[in-house]
Amino acid sequence: MDKIVVSTDKAPAAIGPYSQGMKAGNMIFTSGQLPIVPETGELITSDIKKETRQSLENVKAILKEAGATLEDVVKVTIFISDMGKFGEINEVYGEYFKEHKPARSCVEVAKLPKNGNIEIEAIAII
Repeated sequence: MDKIVVSTDKAPAAIGPYSQGMKAGNMIFTSGQLPIVPETGELITSDIKKETRQSLENVKAILKEAGATLEDVVKVTIFISDMGKFGEINEVYGEYFKEHKPARSCVEVAKLPKNGNIEIEAIAII
């Protein structure tokens, strides 16, 4: 099975020894996406709804580069620094996944890279 690195300037560049995403056969795996604005490199930390939206937009851009859409997602993992914000996160998440509802995990963690508040990764099958 061929493994192809997925890279796009529509999502934040990888800042370490990893890829934005990998395509293996008909499966696409995104790396966790912080709410970083690709054009500026700014990490959004002021509003969990905006942060969630930016993380999902970054995931969406990587999937698009690999030939997929959010409709192709089968699993999402969300890492958050404060479970008290779950309701707001879930509200925005529901805007992206309306009828199509992939499996999902949401985990509160002690700390995220760059002191972010949320990180989202996805697995898609095309």
